[in-house]
Formats: sequence, structure tokens, C-alpha cells
Amino acid sequence: MRSRGGRVGDRLLHAYTWLVILWLSSPIAVMIMFGFNDTPSKSNTSWHGFTLKWYRELFEISDLTTALRNSIYIAVISTIITVVIGTMLGLALGRYRFRGKGATNFLVFAAISTPELVMGASLLSLFVSANLPRDAITITIAHVLFSLSFVTVTVRARVVTLDPSMEEAARDLGATTWGTFRQVTLPAILPGVLAGAMLAFALSIDDYVVTSFVNGSTLTFPLWIIGSVKTGIPPQVNVMGTLIFGLGVLIAIANAVAARRRA
Repeated sequence: MRSRGGRVGDRLLHAYTWLVILWLSSPIAVMIMFGFNDTPSKSNTSWHGFTLKWYRELFEISDLTTALRNSIYIAVISTIITVVIGTMLGLALGRYRFRGKGATNFLVFAAISTPELVMGASLLSLFVSANLPRDAITITIAHVLFSLSFVTVTVRARVVTLDPSMEEAARDLGATTWGTFRQVTLPAILPGVLAGAMLAFALSIDDYVVTSFVNGSTLTFPLWIIGSVKTGIPPQVNVMGTLIFGLGVLIAIANAVAARRRA
């Protein structure tokens, strides 16, 4: 039976945890709230009243709409490429032994720990040396490169927990290599693949530092926001941020529900 002091300590720990959660969530709450602010100007820093007009006028700023479209397009393309390559690399690192595995693991974790300024400057030097025009393609390549390690590590963590006997049993029953992967391996590592995909998408759509080195004349959503700070950030930015956040929450909930059903 727990002592009274232990119960008090548990309550204090729970209260402290909720305070930390509320503190970390407060910027998101402010962003959502000011998406309903009836501000008379571009400056959206003080509350003037409640309105839904910014949701109706979401795409009234053409440059902002284009920047958001660019960010979504680049995030989707880079996520697809990253997930395909990262899943194969995670499978190789988690399942097989090969010459250079240690060096590959080192490079994967080095890419995660590399500061964004260093990575952005390095990619800029690479693209300039290769005479590549800086546009949406170079942004996509950059996003694939800095997201790849995160997907690889996530998938690898899932792969090392698998029981190899399941794949061996499938092959003994006549399944081909591709059939074994499609019907046994992929469903087993799917939670890790989906988690890596969500992480890659989030890293891509909100990246500013690396993108600012390789974007050329292409504007993305974070670049547009930073560029508009001096003149005032319109409420449409808050609305778009709220919708992106809401979509991420829905995807996370759907993933959790699907994982529970599979379990």
C-alpha cells in the first residue's frame, strides 16, 4: 500500500507534466486563436474580436497561396522518395550484415546531428559546383537528403524487433521474395514506415534554414512567412497553420487507430 507522501508525489508529478504540456501547447493555441481574430490590418498581434472571414478568404493572397502550394508539393514528393529509399536502407541496416555497415550507420547519425546551417551551406556549394539552377527541384533534393536519416532510423528500429522466422516460414510455404516482403515484412514494419513518412513530411513542410540556401526564386510557406514579418503577417497564415496542424493530428489519430486494430 502506497504511503500518503507517495500519493502526493504522484499528484505533483502529474500536475507538473500537465503544466509542461500546456506550456508547450500554448503557441499552437495562440496560432489557432488568432486565426479567428477580426483584425483591421495586416498586423495580427492584438485581439480585436471573433470572425470566420479569414477562413472564407483563405486564398485571397496569391503569393501566400502559391508558397503553400509549393511547400505541399515539395513535401509530398520528398516524403515519397525519402520513404522508399529510407525503408530499403532501414531494412538493410536492421536485417543484414555487409561490409561498410558501420560507416553507413555513422553517416546516417551524422546527418541527423549536422547543424542545418552547415547542411544548407554544403548543399548550396554542391548545387553551385554542379551548375544546377536553384528551384523546387533543388529544394526537393535537399529535403530528401536531410529527411532520409530520420526515416532510416525509424524503420531500422522497427526492423530489429521483427522475428525472422516469420519470413522463413513464408518462404518455406512457397512465397517468393517479393511476396514475402509484400505480405509479411511490409505489414510488420508498416507502423515504422508511416511514422517515418509523417516525420519526413513535417520536417519538409516547415523547413526554413536549409531551404533558404537552395530555393533560388522559389518561395515556400516558411520563407514567405519570414519575408512578411517586417510588413505584418496576415491572419491567413494562422488559418493555414491551423489546417496543417489539424491534418497532422488527424493522420496521427488514424495511424494510432489502425495500429490498435492491427494489434
